[in-house]
Amino acid sequence: MIEELEDKFTKYEVARILGARALQLAMDAPLLLKISEKELEEINYNPIEMAKRELLAGVLPITINRPMPKKREEKIKPLTKEQIEEIKRKTEENKAAEELEAEHEIEERTGKEAPIHSEEIKEDEKLEHEEVSEEKKVTEDDEIMELSTSEDETETETSGEEEA
Repeated sequence: MIEELEDKFTKYEVARILGARALQLAMDAPLLLKISEKELEEINYNPIEMAKRELLAGVLPITINRPMPKKREEKIKPLTKEQIEEIKRKTEENKAAEELEAEHEIEERTGKEAPIHSEEIKEDEKLEHEEVSEEKKVTEDDEIMELSTSEDETETETSGEEEA
């Protein structure tokens, strides 16, 4: 039964909800679900079982604040199947739009038509990155090499004489 809820909540969130509601029921909070006296006797007035039944019935007015990265919090509410399908459709549309945008950007930079496949895009970007890194290496090597001065030559000659 509880496995059905794990699509919406983690097992830790389910445990927290059940624990909090069972504590409320143990402290004589009113039941939110109509449970017959016979059923209460069957479960031996167990507050955890009563909380499970309320949770499965969806009558608990409890929301979960799930901490998200960058100190953002998101309130979790169950989604309908239509909402899930809408989210999937939007995600697919966004991916297609991003690929088109990447192709146009490559066309602008290189002045030629962009490759059709995303693998070709990655290869082109890798080649461009290698060319840029090679140019940087060459310029760094040129900066390291300096022309020797007459002072440098005299220092090496004097140090050679001291060794002899």
